[in-house]
Amino acid sequence: MKTPNTARTVGPETARMLELGHPWVVADAYTRKWPAGISGQTVELCDSQSRFLATALLDPQDRIVARVLDSMRIQLDRSWLTGKLRSAIELRRCHADLNDTTAYRIVNAEGDGLPGLTIDRYGDYLMLQLYSSAWRPHLKLMTQILQELLSPRGIYEKSRPQKTRELEAVSDSKSYGRLLAGTAAPPRLEVLENGLTFLVSLEQGLNTGLFLDQRRNRRDLMGRVKGKQVLNLFSYTGAFSVAAAGAGAGQVTSVDASAGYSDWARSNFTANRLNHKQHEFIVGDCLAVLGKLAQNGKRFDLILMDPPSFSTTAQSRFTTRGGTSDLVAAALPLLANNGLMIASSNHQKVDTADYLKELRRGALQAHCDLRVISLLGQPEDFPYPVTFPEGRYLKYAVCVKSEQVTDKKKQ
Repeated sequence: MKTPNTARTVGPETARMLELGHPWVVADAYTRKWPAGISGQTVELCDSQSRFLATALLDPQDRIVARVLDSMRIQLDRSWLTGKLRSAIELRRCHADLNDTTAYRIVNAEGDGLPGLTIDRYGDYLMLQLYSSAWRPHLKLMTQILQELLSPRGIYEKSRPQKTRELEAVSDSKSYGRLLAGTAAPPRLEVLENGLTFLVSLEQGLNTGLFLDQRRNRRDLMGRVKGKQVLNLFSYTGAFSVAAAGAGAGQVTSVDASAGYSDWARSNFTANRLNHKQHEFIVGDCLAVLGKLAQNGKRFDLILMDPPSFSTTAQSRFTTRGGTSDLVAAALPLLANNGLMIASSNHQKVDTADYLKELRRGALQAHCDLRVISLLGQPEDFPYPVTFPEGRYLKYAVCVKSEQVTDKKKQ
């Protein structure tokens, strides 16, 4: 029998979105009238006619005040949660290419019917990330079920604090991860991706040092770099650089503003028995470095840029929306004719069409033509519902540069 205080009425626009399958209820004038509730409580969403729409997880203090768990009436109990986790694990077993890989995503939030929660596997360890505090009351049950299903050596939670943009630059050494169950991982844990070894941290930093959603794209890169001069901008801990060097690139130049990340990248080279001294590591602001490389007459066969959505250095401030075109314009003069420019962004609020416009602006500034020959996204372990366009966030555009030829008749 329905408990009266679990019902929550949504406005007509939200009701329409829920009927179309979107999993979020964003705070508005209707949700402000809801009775008080506690984070992690399950509620029934109804329209103005009291017609049931979905069961959702309540998060009253968040902008997304409720996240849909099911289109049916359910209880968030051991049986339901076990079913969701089994389904997510089975999807990876059947459909994800995980050959020579021990680091991948097991639960991708809305894509696996557990909105606001991700679970990643790093070797014998699991990492939970809560993007909604509504999951915290269910963390103990979640941990118990994961131990039963996967028998990990340890389970970590890495918190997602507010204002991550401000924290990102100083987060290298701060511990955001905590051990929930099992034994602790080493400070640098070795995992495999596409047969290569990478070092990750399950405790320190906002991120682990390896972005799992780029796994398939790194494999794509490995087929394009043999014997080539490669420039990797915003190289972070050097995962793309290691992939390029491991696949036979002539030389890889890695540029990042953080000396700590550059040292981590060298360690990743060493972990794969790659001599990092045969490659180049530059610590500095990417736009400033591009200017110096151009002055020195450097040329590359392939330039890759995978910047964070937002970053600030002493010299500049980068944002995907608006900053990408300047970055492309500065990089293209260093790229050989018919060379490859690979531009990637994980900015959820910039869709593919708008991102390609940024690439177009940069190409026009540099008086070059760019032709897209491949447009990829996240791999199979990062599924998203067709009803949730926000879930398709990763853009990875492989482009060929052609220098524009001046028409003498127009001179």
